[in-house]
Amino acid sequence: MPTLRANDAELYYEETGTGEPVLLLHGLGSSTLDWAPQIEALRGSYRVIALDVRGSGRSRDLLKPGGPFSVAQFAADTAALLDHLGAAPAHLVGLSMGGMIAFQLAVDSPKMVRTLTIVNSGPALVPRTPDELRAFRLRRLISRVFGPKGMGRMLAKRLFPKPEQEEKRKVFRERMAKNDRRAYIASQEAIFGWSVLDRIGAIEAPTLVVASDQDYVPVAVKESWARLMKNAQVKVVADAHHALPIEAPEKLNPLLVEFLGRHRAGVGA
Repeated sequence: MPTLRANDAELYYEETGTGEPVLLLHGLGSSTLDWAPQIEALRGSYRVIALDVRGSGRSRDLLKPGGPFSVAQFAADTAALLDHLGAAPAHLVGLSMGGMIAFQLAVDSPKMVRTLTIVNSGPALVPRTPDELRAFRLRRLISRVFGPKGMGRMLAKRLFPKPEQEEKRKVFRERMAKNDRRAYIASQEAIFGWSVLDRIGAIEAPTLVVASDQDYVPVAVKESWARLMKNAQVKVVADAHHALPIEAPEKLNPLLVEFLGRHRAGVGA
């Protein structure tokens, strides 16, 4: 089981394939397991690395297992892993919380990033309306009262609403239930209120913004901040929800393969 001890954390990661490095960063309550379809799609052409973020999956904080954590801390862990593996600059692919970590690394250590692929995420998680604030507070309450298991039960039907997705709902609930309660809550607190929105105009790395049409955040919001970036494009995925890599890899993977192929070292944009 490959692990790296860095920044007072034990970080679990997986690595397969050869070629330019692609680093996969998962969402809140997730782990490397949820990237299996993307790893399979990319391993023949790229050096694919998947990281369990501190406090998630098989990674842990050695000094403060229950947090507090921060997105900047997660990004520093990511940088340490890339340094350790000699894998910078890397193509970063981040879902939800993983996209936030990718943004943070891109503004803190731009030379470590070749491209960004941001899947159903953004450069800030700050409530903009009373409804969004209420949603934040509800998620906080559920996490504290019912833990990750309860959150998994609540989210499963929203993420995978179709009758034929029952197996995906089951797997999602099982994986969410395995999260450590304190670490999950600390990770949730790390992203609530986080923002690097005022810094994304400086990002020069080519950026693919993948937006499910039925994600929590409207496509128009993603388009609005993508316009602030120097080299970003938005691709909308129809009939899809937040957990796109798991729900519809057949829709995400071709976008990912095409984008990465256009931005290999030495290939014109």
